[in-house]
Amino acid sequence: MLKKRELHDAPLLYELMTHPEVFPYVRHKAYSSDEFYFLTKKTIEAEENGELISRTILDEYCNPIGTINLFDIENNAGFLATWIGKPYFGKGYNKLAKDAFFSELFYDYGLDAIFIKIRRTNIRSSKAILKVPYVMYANESYPEIFDKVNESSDDPIYDIYVITKESYFTHQETAKEGEEAM
Repeated sequence: MLKKRELHDAPLLYELMTHPEVFPYVRHKAYSSDEFYFLTKKTIEAEENGELISRTILDEYCNPIGTINLFDIENNAGFLATWIGKPYFGKGYNKLAKDAFFSELFYDYGLDAIFIKIRRTNIRSSKAILKVPYVMYANESYPEIFDKVNESSDDPIYDIYVITKESYFTHQETAKEGEEAM
């Protein structure tokens, strides 16, 4: 489902990223295959330096279909950025990728919080995030984060959400108990 980023996946991921329903919402945009290759190389190097965590999302046949990343890591928290290619919309890959990534971040890396900023005009992502039971709307509970992501605009353009280690672990335990009861 997830693997570390690899350069040989860049051409296919670039083609998926450039779709008009995907491209506007990608954090690090590339305007050519060469530029995407370069960005992928820089991403791999940044992860090796502990600056971010980046994975390629795979389908059931191990084909790359998107990326999931944690950027701006500080104070044991970071910002999530995910994109999946248009042919894979609505097939459950987003949820599977996030479950695997969150588990890795909280268990293996020991992070305390994952923030998600979503452009208010991105209806698809806004609806998707509300389906995740352990996500909390965070505009009011983390005003310093909300102000920071919207500092360049008089009218806020992003809403923020947070997944805390506690909310994630509580949900995992509740889900496990529910499965055992069946």
